[in-house]
Amino acid sequence: METSKFDVADYLDSPEMISEYLNTVLAEGNDSALIVALGNIARSIGMAKIANETGMSRPSLYKALSDGSKPQFETIMKVLRAIGGQIQIKPTT
Repeated sequence: METSKFDVADYLDSPEMISEYLNTVLAEGNDSALIVALGNIARSIGMAKIANETGMSRPSLYKALSDGSKPQFETIMKVLRAIGGQIQIKPTT
């Protein structure tokens, strides 16, 4: 029996799935998990498209969104805008 490696990017096929995935990572993850999640989302949409919309090169985008990287906040915001996302703040109570 042949199996393939699980890739979450294969399942991020709608804005709703992307939003749910990112919100779950934000609620449960850490800084590194958020960066990896943004990379997964960018791959699901298409790295070339995200690179074009952010004004970054594909290699720079791959590097910035890889596990263990520490991208600048500006880069995170560019990627969020390119994937159709935004940040909202809610009070924690």
